Amino acid sequence: MADELVFIKLGGSLITDKNKPETARLELIEALAGAIRRGLDERPEMRIVLGHGSGSFGHMAASQYNTREGVRTAEEWRGFQETWAAAHKLNQIVLERCQEAGLPVINFPPSAMVVTEKYRIRQWDVRPMQAALDQQLMPVIFGDVVFDSRVGGTILSTEDLFEHLSKILRPKRILLAGIEAGVWADYPRCSKILERIDGEHCEALDGQVLGSASVDVTGGMESKVRLMRRLVRHYPEMQVQIFSAVEPEMLYRAMLGEALGTTISV
Repeated sequence: MADELVFIKLGGSLITDKNKPETARLELIEALAGAIRRGLDERPEMRIVLGHGSGSFGHMAASQYNTREGVRTAEEWRGFQETWAAAHKLNQIVLERCQEAGLPVINFPPSAMVVTEKYRIRQWDVRPMQAALDQQLMPVIFGDVVFDSRVGGTILSTEDLFEHLSKILRPKRILLAGIEAGVWADYPRCSKILERIDGEHCEALDGQVLGSASVDVTGGMESKVRLMRRLVRHYPEMQVQIFSAVEPEMLYRAMLGEALGTTISV
């Protein structure tokens, strides 16, 4: 069977307590890594690029210094470095738990590889990542600070990174695992999930999807849905799922193809 490439994101709100600075949900991260291991055991032909958010690690410092909007002053560069340090601290936790679960992870930190120009990715040599996938290794990326040729520096979310990588690697599916059961049709009441977002539902959706209830400098649910809609319009063969993995079994089931939460397609 031909290899299937899947992008998986473990949301920052899932793997950290976003309301408590630098608080990782260690047992849940361990369980999620185990779920991915089970999914690969079941589908050995699957190749994965694993991403994760920064949650209560990177977002707290980034919010204090407004790093997403540019970095110019000495104080803002201190904030840039503090955001970098916090994001990488969580990244090391995720890598260690994945390694313990037997996942062949290999790290690709965006701050060391990506250059943007006015918030858009302009330079990123993904050939090492492609080589890792070819050798059945699992590249890991995450929301991180990057240098920007126009505004000094900024922050890219995992979804920003997935969008760029999708143009080159062309995943079949993108699985965005968070704490929300999907995209709510009636946020903040949160009583009805939109099972599908496609061409028939997009107009009614505009203006109804709001941001995260916690600190999220990269825009929360609204920007996530908008970006993923744009992506599937460009690549109609691609499908995106937004779902809860508070129960790690749900991540395993999504890997095996079950329709959970909200599906975004053309």
